[in-house]
Amino acid sequence: MVKELIINSTPAGVTIALIEDKQLVELHKEQINNNYAVGDIYLGRIKKIMPGLNAAFVDVGYEKDAFLHYFDLGPQVESLIKLTKIKRNGSVTGTLLDNLKLEADINKAGKISDVLSKNMLLPVQIAKEPISTKGPRLSSDLSIAGRYVVLVPFSNTISISKKIKSNTERNRLKKIIESIKPQNFGVIIRTVSEGRGVAELQKDLLDLVAKWETFTKKLPSAEPSKRVWGEMDRSSTLIRDILNPDFTNVYVSTPELFDDIRSYVHDISPEMEKIVKLYKHKEPIFEHFGIEKQIKNAFGKTVNLPGGAYLVIEHTEALHVVDVNSGNRTASKENQEENALQVNKEAAKEIARQLRLRDMGGIVVIDFIDMHKPTNRKMLFDYLRELMLLDRAKHTILPPSKFGLVQITRQRVRPEMNIVTVEKCPACGGTGEIKASIILMDDIENNLNYILREQNEKGVTLCVHPYIEAYITKGIFNLQRRWFFKYGQWIKVKTQPSYHLTEFHFISAKDEEIKL
Repeated sequence: MVKELIINSTPAGVTIALIEDKQLVELHKEQINNNYAVGDIYLGRIKKIMPGLNAAFVDVGYEKDAFLHYFDLGPQVESLIKLTKIKRNGSVTGTLLDNLKLEADINKAGKISDVLSKNMLLPVQIAKEPISTKGPRLSSDLSIAGRYVVLVPFSNTISISKKIKSNTERNRLKKIIESIKPQNFGVIIRTVSEGRGVAELQKDLLDLVAKWETFTKKLPSAEPSKRVWGEMDRSSTLIRDILNPDFTNVYVSTPELFDDIRSYVHDISPEMEKIVKLYKHKEPIFEHFGIEKQIKNAFGKTVNLPGGAYLVIEHTEALHVVDVNSGNRTASKENQEENALQVNKEAAKEIARQLRLRDMGGIVVIDFIDMHKPTNRKMLFDYLRELMLLDRAKHTILPPSKFGLVQITRQRVRPEMNIVTVEKCPACGGTGEIKASIILMDDIENNLNYILREQNEKGVTLCVHPYIEAYITKGIFNLQRRWFFKYGQWIKVKTQPSYHLTEFHFISAKDEEIKL
């Protein structure tokens, strides 16, 4: 599989497209000054304790208070509270946790009112960005992610990705991390660490420790409800998480961003620096690689499949519904059951892509075409699970229900990617209504009177829809003749089939449009 990243930088922000075998599978947008990004750490102020929800609402400077549940406090929240107090009191000058005595883990079945109180200051990390009418979702179980490892303060546990299967490799990685990690820091070893040497892992870990030190240095002077430490920009984060030898190219549209990304790739994976390339053509980068067209095709309510079938995707506040329709595939010579299986498999492939592309989260319900054979239903379920292995978001797929519905829950940490694929009607401006045709001629004559008598224009041409041209020019005593006697000059009337019925423009003798 050939993978490419296309990065388009504009004054409004950065858009990143992930391409697999020339097909768009992920689209990420990062606005300029994007606050409340996943991973950012704020000094939150507890606004309200909600015992009924076993949660608290926290002020992090967003228009709506952020939500912090008891289960998201983390077992070592007491140690975090202790560190915050002594740092802000100026009691400790060190930046690591060597001299900090860790508190006991909180009770898993405890109450939030036993841990937090109103107006308390607590460092919190954005776990979910603001979505729809909801504020950010928070966690006080802080972690800082790197390319190979994730640093977890107030812990001494070393965890290893389940995707690393070899026991020998798992033991090797664990021994390396044990020998280099600081005291009172836990480490999660990521999948890409497999096969990496001590130097690479140590450099990554030291970078994360430096970031923690930056955070602790800022903590004493940090303002409540303000960001204390921020994640990298989305393009660097995406490259950090997904860059692997499968990638052949990373194209960047501007020299400034190109330098930043090439420098970052050189730091994390020097051997892949050469795949970062500056796009130099005049044509916009997304149009050159066919991404703009793919976006328009993929983000509508209806998504057409190559075989003639199509998907209808509906979104609500609580869930997403995908309906699979066979379209003209019913004319196939195959029997109905085989035809349904083929359409469903084709739809499953596109649905797996759509989930990643739109970053659809929460509950997704898919209504596949009914199949009567249990073996076919299992085959479809296994096929969908296999396709979803490429999805980096956490997800769970349930087998088809007795109604033939497949339910998926997918992790949602950012607002869903929503792109408008329809254009505003030039005739009505999106209102669904146009000016009454009966007053069209009055408008034309009023404008003509102004152009000829007020502006003293000569050799004016009126461009209109063919129906209006016929109305003006046909007959002996037509409007065109009456205008000649009224204004003392002949007004040319030109047809424009591309115009909508009530559209008209005046062209001067110099062949320039006369602005009204």
